[in-house]
Amino acid sequence: MTKIGTFNTLRIARQVEFGIYLDGNELGDILMPKRYVPQNVEIGENIDAFIYKDSEDRLVATTETPLAQVGECAMLECTSLNRFGAFLNWGLPKDLIVPYNEQRGRMEIGKSYIVYVFLDKATNRIAATEKIEKHLSNTLPKYTVGQEVDLMIYDKTTLGYKAVINNRHLGVIYNNETYRIVKIGERCKGYIKQIREDDKIDLSLQRIGYERVNDTESVILKKLHENNGRMAVGDKTDAELIKVIFGCSKKTFKMTIGTMYKKGLITIENNSIRLN
Repeated sequence: MTKIGTFNTLRIARQVEFGIYLDGNELGDILMPKRYVPQNVEIGENIDAFIYKDSEDRLVATTETPLAQVGECAMLECTSLNRFGAFLNWGLPKDLIVPYNEQRGRMEIGKSYIVYVFLDKATNRIAATEKIEKHLSNTLPKYTVGQEVDLMIYDKTTLGYKAVINNRHLGVIYNNETYRIVKIGERCKGYIKQIREDDKIDLSLQRIGYERVNDTESVILKKLHENNGRMAVGDKTDAELIKVIFGCSKKTFKMTIGTMYKKGLITIENNSIRLN
Protein backbone atom coordinates (compact mmCIF):
# COMPACT_ATOMS: atom_id res chain seq x y z
CA MET A 1 0.00 0.00 0.00
CA THR A 2 1.40 3.37 -1.03
CA LYS A 3 1.29 5.93 1.77
CA ILE A 4 1.11 9.69 1.34
CA GLY A 5 3.50 11.60 3.56
CA THR A 6 6.16 8.89 3.89
CA PHE A 7 8.86 7.25 1.81
CA ASN A 8 7.71 4.35 -0.37
CA THR A 9 9.62 1.91 -2.56
CA LEU A 10 7.88 2.14 -5.94
CA ARG A 11 8.48 0.73 -9.42
CA ILE A 12 9.30 3.06 -12.30
CA ALA A 13 6.36 2.61 -14.68
CA ARG A 14 7.42 4.87 -17.56
CA GLN A 15 9.69 7.73 -18.49
CA VAL A 16 8.69 11.04 -20.06
CA GLU A 17 10.54 14.17 -21.09
CA PHE A 18 9.76 15.97 -17.82
CA GLY A 19 10.45 13.07 -15.43
CA ILE A 20 9.30 9.56 -14.59
CA TYR A 21 6.03 8.05 -13.46
CA LEU A 22 6.04 5.67 -10.52
CA ASP A 23 3.50 2.93 -10.02
CA GLY A 24 1.62 4.16 -6.96
CA ASN A 25 -0.58 1.03 -6.82
CA GLU A 26 -4.05 2.10 -5.64
CA LEU A 27 -3.06 5.79 -6.00
CA GLY A 28 -2.29 5.39 -9.69
CA ASP A 29 0.84 6.61 -11.45
CA ILE A 30 2.71 9.38 -9.60
CA LEU A 31 5.02 11.86 -11.32
CA MET A 32 8.56 12.39 -10.11
CA PRO A 33 9.78 15.62 -11.78
CA LYS A 34 13.01 15.35 -13.73
CA ARG A 35 15.06 17.38 -11.22
CA TYR A 36 14.56 14.67 -8.58
CA VAL A 37 15.23 11.63 -10.77
CA PRO A 38 18.56 9.88 -9.99
CA GLN A 39 20.91 9.26 -12.89
CA ASN A 40 20.92 6.01 -14.85
CA VAL A 41 17.58 4.68 -13.61
CA GLU A 42 15.61 2.38 -15.89
CA ILE A 43 11.98 1.44 -16.36
CA GLY A 44 11.04 -1.47 -14.09
CA GLU A 45 13.51 -0.55 -11.35
CA ASN A 46 12.40 0.32 -7.83
CA ILE A 47 13.11 3.71 -6.31
CA ASP A 48 12.58 5.19 -2.84
CA ALA A 49 10.38 8.26 -3.05
CA PHE A 50 8.55 10.60 -0.68
CA ILE A 51 4.93 11.13 -1.75
CA TYR A 52 3.01 14.36 -1.12
CA LYS A 53 0.70 16.85 -2.87
CA ASP A 54 2.06 19.86 -4.74
CA SER A 55 0.63 23.40 -4.81
CA GLU A 56 -1.90 22.30 -7.43
CA ASP A 57 -3.09 19.43 -5.23
CA ARG A 58 -1.49 16.75 -7.43
CA LEU A 59 0.38 13.77 -6.05
CA VAL A 60 4.10 14.08 -6.71
CA ALA A 61 7.17 12.08 -5.77
CA THR A 62 10.57 13.37 -4.69
CA THR A 63 13.88 11.94 -3.56
CA GLU A 64 14.34 14.92 -1.21
CA THR A 65 13.91 14.24 2.49
CA PRO A 66 11.50 16.47 4.44
CA LEU A 67 12.30 17.59 7.98
CA ALA A 68 9.42 15.41 9.19
CA GLN A 69 7.18 12.73 7.72
CA VAL A 70 3.59 11.88 8.61
CA GLY A 71 3.57 10.48 12.14
CA GLU A 72 6.62 12.45 13.29
CA CYS A 73 7.23 15.54 15.40
CA ALA A 74 9.54 18.36 14.42
CA MET A 75 10.40 21.95 15.28
CA LEU A 76 9.72 24.00 12.14
CA GLU A 77 9.89 27.69 11.24
CA CYS A 78 6.83 29.67 10.18
CA THR A 79 7.41 31.28 6.78
CA SER A 80 4.03 32.78 5.87
CA LEU A 81 0.39 33.26 6.88
CA ASN A 82 -2.89 33.43 5.00
CA ARG A 83 -6.59 33.13 5.74
CA PHE A 84 -6.33 29.32 6.00
CA GLY A 85 -3.50 29.12 8.52
CA ALA A 86 0.25 29.27 8.95
CA PHE A 87 2.85 27.69 6.67
CA LEU A 88 6.03 26.03 7.93
CA ASN A 89 9.27 25.26 6.14
CA TRP A 90 9.69 21.47 6.20
CA GLY A 91 12.39 21.18 3.55
CA LEU A 92 10.20 20.73 0.46
CA PRO A 93 9.13 23.27 -2.21
CA LYS A 94 5.56 23.39 -0.87
CA ASP A 95 5.40 24.59 2.75
CA LEU A 96 3.44 22.65 5.36
CA ILE A 97 0.14 24.13 6.52
CA VAL A 98 -0.99 24.43 10.14
CA PRO A 99 -4.71 25.33 10.03
CA TYR A 100 -5.79 27.92 12.57
CA ASN A 101 -7.82 25.34 14.49
CA GLU A 102 -4.63 23.27 14.92
CA GLN A 103 -2.69 26.12 16.53
CA ARG A 104 -2.44 26.68 20.27
CA GLY A 105 -2.01 30.41 19.65
CA ARG A 106 -1.60 32.46 16.51
CA MET A 107 1.72 31.58 14.90
CA GLU A 108 4.13 34.32 13.83
CA ILE A 109 6.44 34.50 10.83
CA GLY A 110 10.06 33.80 11.74
CA LYS A 111 9.28 31.84 14.90
CA SER A 112 9.66 28.06 15.22
CA TYR A 113 7.05 25.70 16.62
CA ILE A 114 6.92 22.05 17.63
CA VAL A 115 4.31 20.27 15.55
CA TYR A 116 3.07 16.79 14.71
CA VAL A 117 2.70 15.98 11.01
CA PHE A 118 -0.49 14.13 10.06
CA LEU A 119 -2.53 13.14 7.03
CA ASP A 120 -6.01 14.63 6.77
CA LYS A 121 -7.91 11.52 5.72
CA ALA A 122 -10.81 13.55 4.32
CA THR A 123 -8.62 15.39 1.79
CA ASN A 124 -5.46 13.23 1.66
CA ARG A 125 -3.50 16.40 2.36
CA ILE A 126 -0.55 16.58 4.71
CA ALA A 127 -0.87 19.09 7.54
CA ALA A 128 0.64 19.81 10.93
CA THR A 129 -0.73 20.55 14.38
CA GLU A 130 0.54 22.06 17.61
CA LYS A 131 -2.02 19.94 19.46
CA ILE A 132 0.32 17.00 19.61
CA GLU A 133 -1.31 15.04 22.43
CA LYS A 134 -4.45 14.17 20.48
CA HIS A 135 -2.37 12.36 17.85
CA LEU A 136 -0.25 10.33 20.25
CA SER A 137 -1.19 6.75 21.00
CA ASN A 138 -3.48 5.94 23.92
CA THR A 139 -2.25 2.35 23.90
CA LEU A 140 0.74 1.84 26.14
CA PRO A 141 3.51 -0.14 24.43
CA LYS A 142 5.57 -2.74 26.24
CA TYR A 143 8.40 -0.47 27.29
CA THR A 144 10.80 -1.90 29.84
CA VAL A 145 12.57 -0.01 32.62
CA GLY A 146 15.95 1.13 31.32
CA GLN A 147 14.96 0.86 27.65
CA GLU A 148 16.61 3.43 25.39
CA VAL A 149 14.14 5.56 23.42
CA ASP A 150 14.19 8.57 21.09
CA LEU A 151 12.92 11.77 22.68
CA MET A 152 11.88 15.20 21.50
CA ILE A 153 11.65 17.80 24.26
CA TYR A 154 8.19 19.25 23.84
CA ASP A 155 7.26 21.57 26.71
CA LYS A 156 8.45 22.93 30.08
CA THR A 157 6.34 22.57 33.22
CA THR A 158 6.92 23.30 36.90
CA LEU A 159 7.74 19.60 37.40
CA GLY A 160 10.19 19.28 34.53
CA TYR A 161 9.91 18.68 30.81
CA LYS A 162 7.37 16.92 28.64
CA ALA A 163 8.92 14.76 25.93
CA VAL A 164 7.51 12.85 22.97
CA ILE A 165 8.72 9.23 23.01
CA ASN A 166 9.43 7.57 19.65
CA ASN A 167 6.90 9.97 18.03
CA ARG A 168 4.12 7.99 19.72
CA HIS A 169 3.80 8.60 23.45
CA LEU A 170 4.23 11.36 25.98
CA GLY A 171 6.51 11.17 29.00
CA VAL A 172 7.93 13.45 31.69
CA ILE A 173 11.53 14.17 32.64
CA TYR A 174 11.40 15.54 36.19
CA ASN A 175 13.68 18.40 37.21
CA ASN A 176 15.82 16.08 39.37
CA GLU A 177 16.60 14.01 36.25
CA THR A 178 17.91 16.95 34.20
CA TYR A 179 21.62 17.15 34.93
CA ARG A 180 22.38 19.36 31.95
CA ILE A 181 20.80 22.19 29.97
CA VAL A 182 17.67 20.99 28.17
CA LYS A 183 16.19 22.91 25.23
CA ILE A 184 12.67 22.85 23.83
CA GLY A 185 12.74 21.14 20.44
CA GLU A 186 15.88 19.15 21.27
CA ARG A 187 16.13 15.58 20.02
CA CYS A 188 18.04 13.20 22.25
CA LYS A 189 18.26 9.70 23.62
CA GLY A 190 16.42 8.94 26.83
CA TYR A 191 15.57 6.00 29.05
CA ILE A 192 12.35 4.63 30.52
CA LYS A 193 12.59 5.15 34.27
CA GLN A 194 9.12 4.04 35.35
CA ILE A 195 5.67 3.29 33.99
CA ARG A 196 3.26 4.34 36.70
CA GLU A 197 -0.04 2.69 37.62
CA ASP A 198 -1.91 5.45 35.75
CA ASP A 199 0.13 4.53 32.62
CA LYS A 200 2.10 7.78 32.80
CA ILE A 201 5.73 7.39 31.75
CA ASP A 202 8.65 8.80 33.74
CA LEU A 203 11.85 9.36 31.79
CA SER A 204 15.53 9.86 32.47
CA LEU A 205 18.24 11.42 30.33
CA GLN A 206 20.74 9.00 31.86
CA ARG A 207 20.89 5.24 31.91
CA ILE A 208 19.19 3.49 34.79
CA GLY A 209 21.03 1.77 37.67
CA TYR A 210 24.57 0.53 37.15
CA GLU A 211 24.42 1.34 33.44
CA ARG A 212 24.31 4.97 34.60
CA VAL A 213 27.44 4.36 36.68
CA ASN A 214 29.26 3.07 33.58
CA ASP A 215 28.34 6.20 31.62
CA THR A 216 29.36 8.50 34.49
CA GLU A 217 32.66 6.65 34.85
CA SER A 218 33.55 7.57 31.25
CA VAL A 219 32.72 11.21 31.95
CA ILE A 220 34.82 11.32 35.12
CA LEU A 221 37.80 9.69 33.40
CA LYS A 222 37.58 12.21 30.56
CA LYS A 223 37.42 15.13 32.99
CA LEU A 224 40.39 13.80 34.97
CA HIS A 225 42.50 13.49 31.81
CA GLU A 226 41.56 17.05 30.91
CA ASN A 227 42.67 18.26 34.36
CA ASN A 228 46.09 16.60 34.61
CA GLY A 229 44.72 13.59 36.46
CA ARG A 230 43.42 15.35 39.57
CA MET A 231 40.19 17.18 40.51
CA ALA A 232 39.14 18.86 43.75
CA VAL A 233 35.82 17.03 44.07
CA GLY A 234 34.59 14.42 46.51
CA ASP A 235 31.93 13.42 49.04
CA LYS A 236 31.66 16.96 50.43
CA THR A 237 31.37 18.72 47.07
CA ASP A 238 28.11 20.61 46.55
CA ALA A 239 25.52 18.64 44.56
CA GLU A 240 24.93 21.53 42.15
CA LEU A 241 28.63 21.70 41.32
CA ILE A 242 28.68 17.94 40.68
CA LYS A 243 25.70 18.39 38.37
CA VAL A 244 27.44 21.18 36.43
CA ILE A 245 30.79 19.39 36.09
CA PHE A 246 29.73 15.80 35.47
CA GLY A 247 26.05 16.05 34.47
CA CYS A 248 24.86 13.62 37.13
CA SER A 249 23.43 13.56 40.64
CA LYS A 250 25.70 13.51 43.67
CA LYS A 251 24.39 10.03 44.50
CA THR A 252 25.46 8.71 41.10
CA PHE A 253 28.81 10.49 41.42
CA LYS A 254 29.53 8.89 44.79
CA MET A 255 28.51 5.44 43.54
CA THR A 256 30.73 5.86 40.50
CA ILE A 257 33.89 7.01 42.24
CA GLY A 258 33.40 4.19 44.74
CA THR A 259 33.29 1.68 41.89
CA MET A 260 36.31 3.33 40.21
CA TYR A 261 38.26 3.15 43.48
CA LYS A 262 37.53 -0.59 43.80
CA LYS A 263 38.73 -1.10 40.23
CA GLY A 264 41.96 0.69 41.05
CA LEU A 265 41.32 3.44 38.52
CA ILE A 266 41.46 6.33 40.98
CA THR A 267 42.59 7.28 44.46
CA ILE A 268 40.15 9.15 46.69
CA GLU A 269 41.92 11.77 48.80
CA ASN A 270 40.73 14.59 51.08
CA ASN A 271 37.81 15.90 48.99
CA SER A 272 39.66 15.21 45.74
CA ILE A 273 40.20 12.36 43.29
CA ARG A 274 43.19 11.51 41.13
CA LEU A 275 44.02 9.01 38.45
CA ASN A 276 46.24 6.08 39.41
